[in-house]
Amino acid sequence: MAKLYFYYASMNAGKSTILLQSSFNYQERGMETMLFTAGIDDRYRRGTIASRIGLEAPATCFDATTDMRAAVEAEHGQRHLSCVLVDEAQFLKRAQVFQLASICDEMNIPVLAYGLRTDFQANLFEGSMYLLALADTLVEIKAICACGRKATMNLRIDADGNPVRQGQQTEIGGNDRYVALCRRHYMEQTHG
Repeated sequence: MAKLYFYYASMNAGKSTILLQSSFNYQERGMETMLFTAGIDDRYRRGTIASRIGLEAPATCFDATTDMRAAVEAEHGQRHLSCVLVDEAQFLKRAQVFQLASICDEMNIPVLAYGLRTDFQANLFEGSMYLLALADTLVEIKAICACGRKATMNLRIDADGNPVRQGQQTEIGGNDRYVALCRRHYMEQTHG
């Protein structure tokens, strides 16, 4: 039986790199994959999953209105899919996570979702919350704080490198906007 996997981590842990490697592993064995990425993520070319180490692949964009199940069914009708991989899974909506679960349960296609667990204020993202609740397998990908401890938190910073404590949950950015920290250093920066 196919499973729903949620690979989660803080920023800069290599989630997209691991996703791209997983897709490559399937393809190297002659198996077809379908990749999704959030349409809101405009750091690279739209419809592209790109890693900081230079790997990239085209992907289908999703937004809050995308029916993930219908998109996979349509693609599966064109080519036999062996795996579905979702980058930026924190941006999924509740209904979409349930659709991903149905792809595993009813279509027998494994789904590997990769994303952040929490935002810069330590709140769960909607997609992450439901993936934590429904995934068959939860895998934490390790990132490292500057102190050497495991980084689990995402600190949003301004242009001068100062902590940002208020704002919208979603603000797309990379190293210019976020720093991955251990909980201790995150708390010092946000509550100190």
